[in-house]
Amino acid sequence: MWCFVVALVGGLVGLVLGNIRLPAVVLVAATPAAGAGANIGISGVAAAAASIAHIRAGRVNWRLFAWMAPPSIAGALVGGAISGALPADVLLAIIGVTLLYFGFDLLRSKHLDLPAERRELDIRAAVLAGALIGVLGGLVGLILGALRMPALLKYVGETPARAVGTNMAVGVCVGVAGVVGHLSSGVDWTVFWVGAAASIPGALLGARLTGRLSPAQLMRAIAVVLLVAGVAMLVQAVL
Repeated sequence: MWCFVVALVGGLVGLVLGNIRLPAVVLVAATPAAGAGANIGISGVAAAAASIAHIRAGRVNWRLFAWMAPPSIAGALVGGAISGALPADVLLAIIGVTLLYFGFDLLRSKHLDLPAERRELDIRAAVLAGALIGVLGGLVGLILGALRMPALLKYVGETPARAVGTNMAVGVCVGVAGVVGHLSSGVDWTVFWVGAAASIPGALLGARLTGRLSPAQLMRAIAVVLLVAGVAMLVQAVL
């Protein structure tokens, strides 16, 4: 049920929300490491399911995807390789504070009044953001679409609806890379299949609801979810 709810909300706002799902997955997994591997896999499946609806609705910017996905994958692999070099709790706390900042920033009126038409995109910002967020995600074992989303909106300049779809598509690639990286430490496949099966209908339903929100409503929904994700990150860092 939790995987379904998380996927539903995530599909709506273009986030996989693996950090919110992670505690429940680890709780029922054979080992914490196997649970982390299963959680990344579930995130990838949820992102893939939501991407289907976003692709059909034309909410994926394939040019932006082509620029952002490769550095995101490379960054995730690098982060995974050096994950033991930095304390995970410190990284979670930093990411949590960053999410809170972006959430409050997106709630400001100047962002909620963005026009619906597309603007000139900053491809360099997309490449740099993809690589940096990929490294951070590899370090803590999360896809971190919650960081990629505000980067797409604020620095790259993508519109809310297309940022949602593009972020989900990139999340699929990062999720696959994450599972591959966790194969050596093990993946709880039973938890993975149960969580994936529950996440698919939730992600599909959430992605269908995206088109029913105006740009301002979607931006506000993204901001609220970022605030929740930020608090969840900080709680995990403390615990």
